[in-house]
Amino acid sequence: MSRRWIQNPNRCSDEYLDGIEDFIEFARRQNPGATRIRCPCRKCNNTLWETIENVGFHLVRNGMIETYSIWNLHGEQLDHASSSNATRMDSVEPIVDHNDQVMDIIEDVFPFASTNINNEREDDVPTPIDSAEFEQYEKLLKNANQELYPGCETFSVLTAIVELMHEKIKYRMSNLCFDYFLGVFKRMLPMDNCLPKDHKQAQKVLNGLGLGYEKIHACKNNCMLFYKEHETLDTFLICNESRFKMTSQNRTTKIPQKVMSYLPLKPRLQRLYMSTHTATDMRWHKEKWVDDDVMRHPADGEAWKEFDRTFPEFAADPRNVRLGLATDGFNPYGFLNQHHSTWPIFVFPYNLPPWKCMKKEYMMMTVLIIEDPGRSIDVYLRPLVDELKDLWTNGVCTYDKSTGKMFTLRAAVMWTVNDFPAYAMVSGWSTKGYMACPVCKEDVTSGWHAGKVCYLGHRRWLPWDHEWREKDKEFDGNTERRLRPREWSGDEIVEQLNRLDFAPFGKTVNRTRASTHMNWTHKPMFFELPYWSKLKLRHNLDVMHVEKNVFDTLVGTILDIEGKTKAQSKPVLIWKEWAYEGDYG
Repeated sequence: MSRRWIQNPNRCSDEYLDGIEDFIEFARRQNPGATRIRCPCRKCNNTLWETIENVGFHLVRNGMIETYSIWNLHGEQLDHASSSNATRMDSVEPIVDHNDQVMDIIEDVFPFASTNINNEREDDVPTPIDSAEFEQYEKLLKNANQELYPGCETFSVLTAIVELMHEKIKYRMSNLCFDYFLGVFKRMLPMDNCLPKDHKQAQKVLNGLGLGYEKIHACKNNCMLFYKEHETLDTFLICNESRFKMTSQNRTTKIPQKVMSYLPLKPRLQRLYMSTHTATDMRWHKEKWVDDDVMRHPADGEAWKEFDRTFPEFAADPRNVRLGLATDGFNPYGFLNQHHSTWPIFVFPYNLPPWKCMKKEYMMMTVLIIEDPGRSIDVYLRPLVDELKDLWTNGVCTYDKSTGKMFTLRAAVMWTVNDFPAYAMVSGWSTKGYMACPVCKEDVTSGWHAGKVCYLGHRRWLPWDHEWREKDKEFDGNTERRLRPREWSGDEIVEQLNRLDFAPFGKTVNRTRASTHMNWTHKPMFFELPYWSKLKLRHNLDVMHVEKNVFDTLVGTILDIEGKTKAQSKPVLIWKEWAYEGDYG
């Protein structure tokens, strides 16, 4: 029986799915009556026992171990030679030189340093070497060749730092705890060791690998950033507040009022092409995608196909990155501080296959805001939008490990994914009040009832000949003859926003909106991206809030579940169909 399907990277192919069925049938036959078997997926690694049904699900989601071609742990018999060979191979621990691994990482980050790769682009233009980049390379190379202490042959300074930082992240160690153990290790080693004394010094060494971040001072009223042309100012232009806190005159360093953390996007997109496997997977959406009218990946959606038709030059190179952007607030302190919320902004690449593109390993945090920014989120998005504009217009020179060549990497944000309140922040259309629907806009049907705004008129979205359109007593007493609201194009939205005069950002600014503004609160910064107004789908509501929260509310009210019903003092808030469709305006 051929088992080449195990190596097939496309887990949605018929070959792979048929192979899983053959394996499940083999396991049932070899283990009659068994309800649980070892799971050979890459995550369980034949060490965990699962039900046979769950094993099949794991193999589709995680893939089978590529080297598990002889199913001896599931009843397959081995001849003596192969059995002894397998035992011998399993008993030998692979010899891993951590110093060589670190040198490989440096060569991946700085491809010009390797003498055996093609240092030219695909258009035969020599790759420029930045002096600052070369200086970082020399510092890393020095740390990679420097012994941790005189006579140490196992670890270099860089290898030790990489190993320790890896364990810190793996076991979720705090900076304070890491500093303590780093001090203990430093005292254990010989006196003339070169191990950093704390996390801050270790982080400085790793900054050359592209693992650093920028601290940008922000206004405590969210009106502006000290960024680019405003970087040298000491007071805010809008609210005239001081940039720094009032401290003792004896203090040598000034403390900013608020700090935003920004993690540059370009080096992390480049890192996706530093591994051969990842670089190959980044072309999956073009080279291994199957068009069979089944929705498995965003590439199957009409919004993706419309983007390809609108921007054929961008779509011509499958290595160009399609990104999604998501944000939401959470309270990292639990019940200790009920009023605080932290807002991270993530991007994630959709080029990867569906079983990878939403994994946490590939989600990239770009901005970290230490409080709820409200509509002023555009203030904090400025560095990210500037970088996205440059990635679309100029791109960034990137080394592709799978081909051994340099190419110009471009990137585009396809849409955002948020809950309904965050939807208002990033789209600029308030999701409160009588015109809360961002699709219907001013043509929404709403009214005040029992202390709450209710949204009706949902039958407008039904087919013209639907029987519910003729029913009146079952609904609001009227038959429904209206068409569904018209869809606004991106160019029409931009034209409308350009006619409106919005107040500056910030907490101290009067938020009263003129009636001509309808529910617009601000012009979203994403419209500065050259392609944003051409997108068919700009904003999505996330599945968790729509499927779980709304479903819990409806079921709790219908079944009158104590503590989960909305019918005790107020009527049920009826959600429109656009809550499941996203914003097509």
